[in-house]
Amino acid sequence: MEFIAEKNALVFKRQGETVRIEAWGENSLRVRATMLKDFTGNDWALTEKVKETSAEVKTFDVTYRTGEGTDVDRTHGKIVNGDISCEVNFAGVMSFYKKDKLILREYFRSYDGTISRESRCLKIVNREWKGVQGSDNYKLKVRFDSNPGEKLFGMGQYQQQNMNLKGCTLELAQRNSQISVPFAVSSLGYGMLWNNPGVGQVTFGNNMTLWDMHSTKEMDYYITVADTPKEIVANYASATGYAGEFPDELMGLWQCKLRYRTQDEVLSIARKYKELGIHIDQIVIDFFHWTYQGDWKFDKKYWPDPKAMVDELHSMGIKVIVSVWPSVDRKSENFYPMLEKGLLIKTERGALQTYDYQGDCVEIDVFNPETSKYVWEVCKKNYYDFGIDGFWLDNSEPDYGVYDFENFRYIDGSALEVSNLYPQKYSRVFYDNMVKEGQKNPVNLLRCAWAGSQKYGNVVWSGDVPSTFEALQDQLQCGLNMGLAGIPWWTTDIGGFMTDDVNDPDFRQLLIRWYQFAVYTAVFRLHGDRGPYNIPALDDRDWGGGYLHTGQDNEMWSYGDDNFKIMKKYYDIRKELKPYIKSLYNEASTNGSPLIRTMFYEFPEDEKCWDIQDQYMFGEKYLVAPILHLNEFEREVYLPKGTWKLTSTGEEFAGERTVKVSAPIEYMPVFEKL
Repeated sequence: MEFIAEKNALVFKRQGETVRIEAWGENSLRVRATMLKDFTGNDWALTEKVKETSAEVKTFDVTYRTGEGTDVDRTHGKIVNGDISCEVNFAGVMSFYKKDKLILREYFRSYDGTISRESRCLKIVNREWKGVQGSDNYKLKVRFDSNPGEKLFGMGQYQQQNMNLKGCTLELAQRNSQISVPFAVSSLGYGMLWNNPGVGQVTFGNNMTLWDMHSTKEMDYYITVADTPKEIVANYASATGYAGEFPDELMGLWQCKLRYRTQDEVLSIARKYKELGIHIDQIVIDFFHWTYQGDWKFDKKYWPDPKAMVDELHSMGIKVIVSVWPSVDRKSENFYPMLEKGLLIKTERGALQTYDYQGDCVEIDVFNPETSKYVWEVCKKNYYDFGIDGFWLDNSEPDYGVYDFENFRYIDGSALEVSNLYPQKYSRVFYDNMVKEGQKNPVNLLRCAWAGSQKYGNVVWSGDVPSTFEALQDQLQCGLNMGLAGIPWWTTDIGGFMTDDVNDPDFRQLLIRWYQFAVYTAVFRLHGDRGPYNIPALDDRDWGGGYLHTGQDNEMWSYGDDNFKIMKKYYDIRKELKPYIKSLYNEASTNGSPLIRTMFYEFPEDEKCWDIQDQYMFGEKYLVAPILHLNEFEREVYLPKGTWKLTSTGEEFAGERTVKVSAPIEYMPVFEKL
């Protein structure tokens, strides 16, 4: 075992492994390990210049009693950076402390060097490297002891009921409606970023925590400590970046459906909203407005003059965003030029196909800088130059036909090694080029993200979730955990995406409850694929803008007068909240705080708040209690310490108690903190 004390870093080498622990901003450490001769030099999510600190680094001897009854000195190493420290024993087992209190320790049960007083003959080690045959990559398992009573949050978006992730197994992979952003916030006062974009799995078990990577060159994680979750997220944001300034003109209603099929449909919707005196901030043009996937252009048969359309919408103060998919059909005019230039994802075996919805497609390799140049030139010519304001970057995981990650390869390596970074790279194809064009604060809509995506103008929505109350419950915890993982601009499809029958009264009740919830989220966006599918196609071609189905109407007036009145009431509430919402966006861009926040984010000293997942804080001022069940017209709400005013009646309540409040269909309980 060899220790090397460097400035602000402790390095140790043992049995071919090199581990580097270094100060990484205030009260934070970055830990890397490799079996190769050098580290890769990849910063991945840790791109920002952090505040320089002066860490204390030392080695020292500890006396151990041997089995023969004699004493022997063994060398340990230690690094202290503010309130966080890491001590390494002679076997390379790392223990992390916050203000000298143990918060995290590697799991090691292999004879000499075992710290645990339980069984040591299991021959299970803390960092287990196994070479991937035929490459210089490794399968890697990293183990930590489980902390009894600990609660864990963040990690991105997983479609499940559990907000507290302790006891959960999470796939570290991107899928439609699943987003891996691997930053966890602990109730013990630390946050940990798994700074590796490879595909894998983490289990936050009750017996151990296990990070399991399928193919990687190094271990890399960042750990930070603070007294509150808000300070933990602020530390993390300082290392990975802040969201930009969100435009004032996009804080209201975004109108969308699957799908507006023609230029005339879009304009007729915008004109009707104007006639009703309802301003929409942005209208969204969904998929298959194009000829073939990968042509990235309007079908002129149904969109004869996109610039005139955009000009009229702009004259009404409406921004325009258009769907762009990363898939390229073999029939596309861009397929063979891109194939020849090496701009498409490669398969390791079998036919060259990565996506099969409505075509035989291969998706673009966004890791290749030449891909960015090619795709932007096409989209600039066919969209941006018409005045299109932003891009709906759908299928941005990417959405593979089969999520067989070991079969796909990018220019930067196997999908197993880097694929979780795909959505961020995809977003930068557009964001970086829009900035180069001089656009201030571009905002694009994506279905996926990774750590650091917040700084590239990404509004992230939760994917193609069903229109059920169960899904609504899931979206609440998804949004709260996404915020803790550093993604503050998060939204959902109001009413869910997959709707069987818009005429079902149960769906309409769900829609209203979802709409009320959405008013108190970052982005207020109507969208969905509304059944039944009984609207005839526009033509009989098997390609272009007219053949694919469209859903039923999905505008504020589409669900009857009674529902329209409720929607209009909450639309007006959203308008009234705009100055407050702007302040929340400003907070996100300065300290990383999400707009929707867990109860414990604002009240960390209240133990009850750590167990609540069916209510939340919209900023620091409003406690929101969404209605999450069918035919639920009253509910209990826990009020933390303070005085709270129920917005429906003005009635004031003392905190630190649970109250039952009325929730007729016209009202969702919201309390203002006085």
